[in-house]
Amino acid sequence: MTRPIRLLLIASSLWYFSEGLLGPLFAVFSEQIGGDVLDITAAWAIYLIASGIAYPIVGRLLNRSRWKFRMIAVGYALNTVFTFAYLLVTDTTQLLLVQVGLGVAEAISTPSWDAFFASKLGDTKDTFAWGIANGHTQFISGIAIAIGGLIANFISFQALFLTMGLISLAATVVQVRLSWMEEHAPA
Repeated sequence: MTRPIRLLLIASSLWYFSEGLLGPLFAVFSEQIGGDVLDITAAWAIYLIASGIAYPIVGRLLNRSRWKFRMIAVGYALNTVFTFAYLLVTDTTQLLLVQVGLGVAEAISTPSWDAFFASKLGDTKDTFAWGIANGHTQFISGIAIAIGGLIANFISFQALFLTMGLISLAATVVQVRLSWMEEHAPA
């Protein structure tokens, strides 16, 4: 694997690890701030709807942009901001706003991530490389869910959200470095 692909996978792994830490604990946190089953459902639905609407819009806007690959870092940075925002959530309305922000952040970075990954493959039909690109997210998320449960159970949700935010920030730093390297690479 080339260095850009390795860095892209490292940043992505950090992002998925950060997101995976909350995993099924989302329901427990929602209940702690006064949410019920419908609030949890609404929060998850809003996240998916926001990202689902934003994906094609962002994809179309970035298709013609010279900033396409920088937007991965922008999405990661926005994700970091909204991940830290969990620390401020005290009711379900605030939780819904955070979910919208996280959905938009995903939609900003993911289409560019996929396009960048494909552009760095010698063979875009390399199913092994695509298997790694997709499989690492499941593997990393599974480990993160287990660790997230330990943090929330033995420390607190505040510690969990701080950990998530810091790991998301690390993903952003790696992605910014990759963007800088790509921009300054000899032609």
